[in-house]
Amino acid sequence: MPNMPETMRAVLCANPGQLEIIERPVPERKPGEALVRIRRIGVCGTDMHIYQGNQPYFAYPRVMGHELSGEIVEAEKGSTLKPGDPVYIVPYLHCGACIACRAGKTNCCTSLKVLGVHIDGGMCEYLSLPETHLFKAVGITLDEAAMVEFLAIGAHAVARAKVSRDERVLVVGAGPIGVGVAIFAGLNGAEVTVLDGRTDRLTFAAKTLGVPHIVSLGDGDAEQMRSLTGGDFYTHVFDCTGSPKAMERGFGFVAHGGTYVLVSIVQGNISFSDPEFHKRETTLLSSRNATLTDFATVMKAMREGRVPTRAIRTHSAPLWEVAARMPEWIRPEAGTVKAVLEV
Repeated sequence: MPNMPETMRAVLCANPGQLEIIERPVPERKPGEALVRIRRIGVCGTDMHIYQGNQPYFAYPRVMGHELSGEIVEAEKGSTLKPGDPVYIVPYLHCGACIACRAGKTNCCTSLKVLGVHIDGGMCEYLSLPETHLFKAVGITLDEAAMVEFLAIGAHAVARAKVSRDERVLVVGAGPIGVGVAIFAGLNGAEVTVLDGRTDRLTFAAKTLGVPHIVSLGDGDAEQMRSLTGGDFYTHVFDCTGSPKAMERGFGFVAHGGTYVLVSIVQGNISFSDPEFHKRETTLLSSRNATLTDFATVMKAMREGRVPTRAIRTHSAPLWEVAARMPEWIRPEAGTVKAVLEV
């Protein structure tokens, strides 16, 4: 690799609230891998939870970052990837051999390693990754390529529920993952309602995403949703809050014969009324990460101009300023939908 440096910079989350710029060797490319120069990193809710110290199943220190795009530096001889190719990165490294992988459910591999969570991620200058997890970002920008992953989580949840035209969908929690769910439920032709306690998020859902119904969390919200649905409530309810109390309450918004999808994850247990659960014959689903099919769904929608990516990316900064910017972006008054770091 001509003119390649021996070392690179990375941002390490040493402890909650503590981000450090460190220097480490540029990774060596292994057989079957390509060396990628990281160009954009989306800041995820997971990253914010890691920074705040409340991310389940996490160990410090860690280089965060799993919403990634970059450019190929070097690939295998004969590879379809060439130096300079822009790529988006699928950050879920699966084994390929377990019961889930054999069934094509690589998103829930029994030994799944997610970049930036289980192993060091992309808040750095270079990564060497399996070519199977690198895809050409043709027809989209590097900024958009770094947003494919979080939107694919929403697309996967909608696919899990098999949302179809004219069905009523409730999305509880209008953060980035809720935004993704609302977008792809709408693209499937559903009538979407968003429930959230933040006015800025509800305004964004209505004005930018075109969500037909928004409901403010608080007194009277259940009655408002009952009225919007003629007393039936929702065929599909998606929880994207990360709040145990909200997850438990959401069971009551599912229509008889409906589906409840838990997209968010929390530490500990949640409970629900078994008689109410059975009375409705509720289908309860979890939704974890995304599959390659979901990534392709997002790419197609982006290329067709059906995802308002410019509006979704509300904040940006150089990677090396992340220690100063992260506390700002976490504050509700910042109105952060998606922040993207530039390398």
